Amino acid sequence: MLEVNNVNLTIKKEPILFDISLSFSPGKIYGLVGHNGSGKTMLMKCMCGFVKPTSGVVLSDNKIVGKDIDYIKNVGIIIETPNFIPYYSGFKNLKILASIRKKISDEDIRNTMKMCGLDPKLKRHVKKYSLGMRQRLGIAQAIMEDPEVLILDEPMNGLDRDGVEEIRKILLQMKDSNKTIILASHNKEDIDVLCDEVYYMEHGRIVSNPS
Repeated sequence: MLEVNNVNLTIKKEPILFDISLSFSPGKIYGLVGHNGSGKTMLMKCMCGFVKPTSGVVLSDNKIVGKDIDYIKNVGIIIETPNFIPYYSGFKNLKILASIRKKISDEDIRNTMKMCGLDPKLKRHVKKYSLGMRQRLGIAQAIMEDPEVLILDEPMNGLDRDGVEEIRKILLQMKDSNKTIILASHNKEDIDVLCDEVYYMEHGRIVSNPS
Protein backbone atom coordinates (compact mmCIF):
# COMPACT_ATOMS: atom_id res chain seq x y z
CA MET A 1 0.00 0.00 0.00
CA LEU A 2 1.24 3.47 -0.94
CA GLU A 3 -0.36 6.51 0.68
CA VAL A 4 0.02 10.26 0.29
CA ASN A 5 -1.24 12.04 3.41
CA ASN A 6 -1.83 15.82 3.46
CA VAL A 7 1.23 16.54 1.34
CA ASN A 8 2.18 20.17 0.74
CA LEU A 9 5.27 21.30 -1.12
CA THR A 10 6.85 24.74 -1.38
CA ILE A 11 10.08 25.33 -3.32
CA LYS A 12 11.89 28.69 -3.07
CA LYS A 13 8.78 30.23 -1.46
CA GLU A 14 6.63 29.06 -4.37
CA PRO A 15 3.75 26.71 -3.42
CA ILE A 16 3.76 23.65 -5.71
CA LEU A 17 1.45 21.08 -4.06
CA PHE A 18 -1.54 21.75 -1.80
CA ASP A 19 -2.83 19.28 0.81
CA ILE A 20 -2.83 16.17 -1.38
CA SER A 21 -4.11 12.89 0.09
CA LEU A 22 -4.33 9.76 -2.07
CA SER A 23 -4.21 6.02 -1.50
CA PHE A 24 -2.96 3.40 -3.98
CA SER A 25 -3.69 -0.33 -3.66
CA PRO A 26 -2.20 -3.39 -5.41
CA GLY A 27 -3.88 -4.76 -8.52
CA LYS A 28 -4.95 -1.37 -9.89
CA ILE A 29 -3.73 1.22 -12.38
CA TYR A 30 -4.18 4.82 -11.28
CA GLY A 31 -4.13 7.78 -13.64
CA LEU A 32 -2.82 11.26 -12.86
CA VAL A 33 -4.14 13.76 -15.37
CA GLY A 34 -3.40 17.45 -15.72
CA HIS A 35 -1.86 20.13 -17.90
CA ASN A 36 1.87 20.87 -17.86
CA GLY A 37 2.68 22.58 -14.56
CA SER A 38 -0.27 21.02 -12.73
CA GLY A 39 2.06 19.27 -10.27
CA LYS A 40 1.90 15.65 -11.50
CA THR A 41 5.65 15.17 -11.89
CA MET A 42 6.49 16.84 -8.59
CA LEU A 43 3.91 14.70 -6.79
CA MET A 44 5.51 11.60 -8.30
CA LYS A 45 8.94 12.78 -7.12
CA CYS A 46 7.55 13.15 -3.60
CA MET A 47 6.08 9.64 -3.80
CA CYS A 48 9.43 8.19 -4.81
CA GLY A 49 11.36 10.05 -2.12
CA PHE A 50 13.30 12.24 -4.55
CA VAL A 51 11.72 15.40 -3.09
CA LYS A 52 10.72 15.78 0.57
CA PRO A 53 7.32 17.37 1.19
CA THR A 54 7.24 20.64 3.11
CA SER A 55 4.52 19.04 5.26
CA GLY A 56 2.56 15.82 5.23
CA VAL A 57 3.97 12.35 4.56
CA VAL A 58 4.23 9.63 1.94
CA LEU A 59 3.79 6.15 3.42
CA SER A 60 4.99 2.92 1.84
CA ASP A 61 3.79 -0.13 3.79
CA ASN A 62 3.21 2.20 6.76
CA LYS A 63 6.80 3.49 6.69
CA ILE A 64 7.42 7.21 6.16
CA VAL A 65 9.39 7.85 2.98
CA GLY A 66 12.30 10.17 3.79
CA LYS A 67 12.26 9.23 7.47
CA ASP A 68 11.81 5.51 8.11
CA ILE A 69 13.05 4.66 4.60
CA ASP A 70 14.91 6.83 2.09
CA TYR A 71 12.93 5.68 -0.93
CA ILE A 72 10.04 3.40 -1.79
CA LYS A 73 11.27 -0.17 -1.83
CA ASN A 74 10.77 -2.43 -4.83
CA VAL A 75 9.67 0.30 -7.22
CA GLY A 76 10.14 0.88 -10.95
CA ILE A 77 10.27 4.51 -12.03
CA ILE A 78 10.11 6.65 -15.15
CA ILE A 79 10.09 10.35 -14.35
CA GLU A 80 10.88 12.75 -17.19
CA THR A 81 13.24 11.51 -19.95
CA PRO A 82 15.06 8.27 -19.05
CA ASN A 83 18.84 8.79 -18.85
CA PHE A 84 21.41 6.21 -19.86
CA ILE A 85 25.14 6.07 -20.56
CA PRO A 86 25.16 7.22 -24.21
CA TYR A 87 28.20 5.25 -25.40
CA TYR A 88 26.97 1.87 -24.13
CA SER A 89 24.42 -0.45 -25.71
CA GLY A 90 20.96 -0.83 -24.24
CA PHE A 91 21.80 -4.23 -22.78
CA LYS A 92 25.01 -2.96 -21.17
CA ASN A 93 23.15 -0.04 -19.61
CA LEU A 94 20.57 -2.36 -18.07
CA LYS A 95 23.24 -4.81 -16.94
CA ILE A 96 25.03 -2.01 -15.05
CA LEU A 97 21.77 -0.96 -13.36
CA ALA A 98 20.92 -4.58 -12.51
CA SER A 99 24.33 -5.07 -10.89
CA ILE A 100 23.39 -2.62 -8.11
CA ARG A 101 20.83 -4.93 -6.52
CA LYS A 102 21.91 -8.23 -8.09
CA LYS A 103 18.33 -9.49 -8.24
CA ILE A 104 18.16 -10.60 -11.87
CA SER A 105 20.25 -12.50 -14.41
CA ASP A 106 21.46 -11.48 -17.87
CA GLU A 107 18.73 -13.71 -19.28
CA ASP A 108 16.10 -11.80 -17.29
CA ILE A 109 17.41 -8.57 -18.83
CA ARG A 110 17.31 -10.03 -22.33
CA ASN A 111 13.77 -11.30 -21.86
CA THR A 112 12.59 -7.92 -20.56
CA MET A 113 14.17 -6.11 -23.51
CA LYS A 114 12.44 -8.47 -25.94
CA MET A 115 9.13 -7.94 -24.12
CA CYS A 116 9.57 -4.20 -24.62
CA GLY A 117 10.32 -4.58 -28.33
CA LEU A 118 14.13 -4.23 -28.16
CA ASP A 119 16.85 -6.54 -29.47
CA PRO A 120 19.27 -7.30 -26.59
CA LYS A 121 21.95 -8.28 -29.13
CA LEU A 122 21.91 -4.85 -30.76
CA LYS A 123 25.36 -3.24 -30.34
CA ARG A 124 24.18 0.26 -31.25
CA HIS A 125 25.02 2.88 -28.63
CA VAL A 126 22.05 4.39 -26.81
CA LYS A 127 23.01 7.85 -28.11
CA LYS A 128 21.98 6.58 -31.55
CA TYR A 129 18.62 5.26 -30.36
CA SER A 130 15.44 6.93 -31.55
CA LEU A 131 13.19 8.58 -28.96
CA GLY A 132 10.88 5.58 -29.09
CA MET A 133 13.74 3.13 -28.53
CA ARG A 134 14.99 5.15 -25.56
CA GLN A 135 11.50 5.11 -24.10
CA ARG A 136 11.24 1.35 -24.56
CA LEU A 137 14.60 1.00 -22.80
CA GLY A 138 13.34 3.19 -19.96
CA ILE A 139 10.29 0.98 -19.56
CA ALA A 140 12.49 -2.13 -19.63
CA GLN A 141 14.64 -0.60 -16.87
CA ALA A 142 11.54 0.18 -14.79
CA ILE A 143 10.04 -3.31 -14.99
CA MET A 144 13.06 -5.64 -15.30
CA GLU A 145 13.32 -6.40 -11.55
CA ASP A 146 9.58 -7.17 -11.28
CA PRO A 147 8.77 -4.28 -8.91
CA GLU A 148 5.68 -4.21 -6.72
CA VAL A 149 5.06 -0.53 -7.55
CA LEU A 150 5.44 1.29 -10.87
CA ILE A 151 5.49 5.10 -11.03
CA LEU A 152 5.44 6.17 -14.67
CA ASP A 153 5.44 9.76 -15.96
CA GLU A 154 4.32 9.80 -19.62
CA PRO A 155 5.58 6.26 -20.36
CA MET A 156 4.18 6.25 -23.92
CA ASN A 157 6.11 9.35 -24.94
CA GLY A 158 7.76 8.85 -28.36
CA LEU A 159 6.20 5.44 -29.03
CA ASP A 160 4.46 4.61 -32.27
CA ARG A 161 1.02 2.99 -32.30
CA ASP A 162 2.39 -0.56 -32.15
CA GLY A 163 4.71 0.42 -29.29
CA VAL A 164 1.83 1.94 -27.34
CA GLU A 165 -0.22 -1.24 -27.73
CA GLU A 166 2.72 -3.39 -26.61
CA ILE A 167 3.36 -1.32 -23.47
CA ARG A 168 -0.34 -1.17 -22.61
CA LYS A 169 -0.43 -4.97 -22.75
CA ILE A 170 2.60 -5.20 -20.42
CA LEU A 171 1.03 -2.81 -17.90
CA LEU A 172 -2.26 -4.70 -17.89
CA GLN A 173 -0.37 -7.97 -17.32
CA MET A 174 1.47 -6.39 -14.40
CA LYS A 175 -1.82 -5.15 -12.97
CA ASP A 176 -3.13 -8.73 -13.18
CA SER A 177 -0.02 -9.77 -11.21
CA ASN A 178 -1.22 -7.50 -8.37
CA LYS A 179 1.20 -4.63 -8.97
CA THR A 180 0.40 -1.03 -8.04
CA ILE A 181 0.77 1.20 -11.11
CA ILE A 182 0.58 5.00 -11.07
CA LEU A 183 0.55 6.57 -14.51
CA ALA A 184 0.66 10.20 -15.64
CA SER A 185 -0.41 10.78 -19.22
CA HIS A 186 -1.74 13.48 -21.52
CA ASN A 187 -3.28 10.78 -23.72
CA LYS A 188 -6.97 10.32 -22.93
CA GLU A 189 -7.02 6.94 -24.65
CA ASP A 190 -4.20 5.62 -22.42
CA ILE A 191 -6.14 6.73 -19.35
CA ASP A 192 -9.44 5.30 -20.61
CA VAL A 193 -7.94 1.94 -21.62
CA LEU A 194 -5.63 1.40 -18.66
CA CYS A 195 -6.82 3.14 -15.53
CA ASP A 196 -9.16 1.88 -12.83
CA GLU A 197 -9.17 5.21 -11.02
CA VAL A 198 -8.25 8.68 -12.26
CA TYR A 199 -7.19 11.76 -10.29
CA TYR A 200 -7.21 15.18 -11.94
CA MET A 201 -4.68 17.84 -10.94
CA GLU A 202 -4.83 21.60 -11.43
CA HIS A 203 -2.36 24.09 -9.98
CA GLY A 204 -1.01 21.59 -7.47
CA ARG A 205 -4.39 20.41 -6.22
CA ILE A 206 -6.56 17.34 -6.78
CA VAL A 207 -9.83 18.53 -8.29
CA SER A 208 -13.12 16.69 -8.79
CA ASN A 209 -14.32 18.82 -11.70
CA PRO A 210 -11.37 19.64 -13.99
CA SER A 211 -11.67 22.72 -16.16
